[in-house]
Amino acid sequence: MITRRNILALTGMGLVAGGSVFNLLRGGQIGLSGLAGIGAANAQGTAVQIEDITLGDEKAPVKVIEYASFTCPHCANFHNDTYKDFKRDYIDTGKVHFTYREVFFDRYGLWAAMVARCAGPDRYMSVADILYRTQGEWARQGDAAAVAESLKRIGVQAGLSQEEVDACLNNADLAQSLVSWYEANADADNIRSTPSFLINGELSAGNMGLAQIGTLIDAAAN
Repeated sequence: MITRRNILALTGMGLVAGGSVFNLLRGGQIGLSGLAGIGAANAQGTAVQIEDITLGDEKAPVKVIEYASFTCPHCANFHNDTYKDFKRDYIDTGKVHFTYREVFFDRYGLWAAMVARCAGPDRYMSVADILYRTQGEWARQGDAAAVAESLKRIGVQAGLSQEEVDACLNNADLAQSLVSWYEANADADNIRSTPSFLINGELSAGNMGLAQIGTLIDAAAN
């Protein structure tokens, strides 16, 4: 698995108005402590309040926090193969209060998270489902501009207008706030790979099937 120490230094994001070519994020691989400012040329220095994406009963006996990246194949496997049944059996039944938190290893994962966030909390997990189901189509393209165009189409599919998608992907304050929020959460919970799950505070890493995560949840509930 990719570790969070492989995160890219991100700077200078912008979308050519009316066009399809990003003024691409630039930078080399560095540790979190040296993360460069995102969108330095465009940022207005206004922090965006980032809220947790949550599902289920807040009074559920088990709290599950998933840390995942939209460009992580193991995360896609969990969401494509296990998440639907996990939600049905544990979240929808009131056994689990679920929180989803983004991890950023690269610019594409950040862009994807921005689109999902701009769709709003009520539509976030629906956009996440599309992103994970089509990960092999948009995230593996060799050209960053093509990735951006694919993500814009997903945003429009989710109900955003073309103008809203463009504004979303040019929102340097949102990008910077998301990365800062990720850094704080990952440091606090010692997240080093994806997917990682905090189950009532106990950390388990790696893709899990329903039986495996269910065993951990049942043990945490007792």
